[in-house]
Amino acid sequence: MNFQEKWRKLLLPLRYGGSGVDFKKLDPARSPFLQDRDRIIYSSSFRRLARKTQVHPLVRNDHIHTRLSHSLEVSSVGRSLGAMAGYFLRRRDELPEYAAPEFPGQILEAACLAHDIGNPPFGHAGEFAIRDWFGDPANHTYVNALEETYQSDFRCFDGNAQGFRVVNVVENNRDQGGFRLTYPTLASMVKYPWDSWQSRTRSGKCKFNYYQAEAGIFEEVFCALGLKTRRGDFARHPLSLLAEAADDTCYRIVDMEDARELDIITLADILKVVEPLAPSLRL
Repeated sequence: MNFQEKWRKLLLPLRYGGSGVDFKKLDPARSPFLQDRDRIIYSSSFRRLARKTQVHPLVRNDHIHTRLSHSLEVSSVGRSLGAMAGYFLRRRDELPEYAAPEFPGQILEAACLAHDIGNPPFGHAGEFAIRDWFGDPANHTYVNALEETYQSDFRCFDGNAQGFRVVNVVENNRDQGGFRLTYPTLASMVKYPWDSWQSRTRSGKCKFNYYQAEAGIFEEVFCALGLKTRRGDFARHPLSLLAEAADDTCYRIVDMEDARELDIITLADILKVVEPLAPSLRL
């Protein structure tokens, strides 16, 4: 299989819960991936990110990043990275005939908007609180009746897996659930293409991207995009690596603004960190 054939699958604008793709009706001005972006932006789950701080919990300073402002910044970086990738693929003649070079950027914009949509309040401390509650023997009644793999979902609660559940099940639950996002957008959100049980047995860490309840959805999406390996596990979508890069860029650089705003670090500290990227910056 050549690269164009691989990208033909990886960018295939199938929509979860949809009925296939009519390539003759693909409108670059209103592509399926732009529709993904809009479905996320206008959702209540996305708006709720405004009430969750990004790094520093329990602050009274309203200039601090929230999960919503962080997600908007990540989507901006992701769109730029995706656009560069799209035009790079076009120059190499690796884009499929139906795909515009803007498609990777649009996919990443949508995926990055939703990348934190399942995170609880108080950042990663919220994840630890939920895990501790379900790990407390006094609360075992709630999970002991479940199969062991399902118990692991509760005791290893992760915002990434909760995000996959939100976009596929929780939102629009009166209409059988989910935003009905395209497969490339869903796959580009996935940083850890395995479940909680696999995560615990392989690495002992609570980092995974789908619960047992959504395992069927996950497998359908990743198989359709050609991401199931010969070993039977799943590979990451190439664009998910750019989504992670966009997140890391904002987390490691832009979010230093918050530490400066809270007088945790100084401007000199920031300049020292970014000097390798921009040597001309001086106090």
